[in-house]
Amino acid sequence: MRSLDDIAEEYDFLEGDERYRLLIELGRDLPPMPDAFRTDATLVRGCSASVWVYPTEQDGQLNFLADSNAAITKGIVALVIAAVQDQAPDKVAQMDIAAALSPFDLKNQLSSNRTQGVPNMIALVKEHAARIAAG
Repeated sequence: MRSLDDIAEEYDFLEGDERYRLLIELGRDLPPMPDAFRTDATLVRGCSASVWVYPTEQDGQLNFLADSNAAITKGIVALVIAAVQDQAPDKVAQMDIAAALSPFDLKNQLSSNRTQGVPNMIALVKEHAARIAAG
């Protein structure tokens, strides 16, 4: 997975539809999420599309699988995952993920329908991280 800084640099050079295409590409690049991980516990509430986020931990670092049934929303969740992937659970639990995503200015770039679930995606990621950090 590309770093959030890498993605932000490319995003900054793009405009309009090109930014949508980048988000769709990011979503397509997410590793496949097995159907068994699409459960009520991994479902992000409050999104207009269905979004699932499943955490795993390996060698003290979080790895997330994520999926959505909407291409642009899947790209947005890919941005959230890029901000936290391969970091320690306690660090993710304390991280200001919204600030990390601020260079993308999602609220002004995308419709409110597409971004309304972002705070809930962030909350679920942080909740998973805090639970894993607590053991």
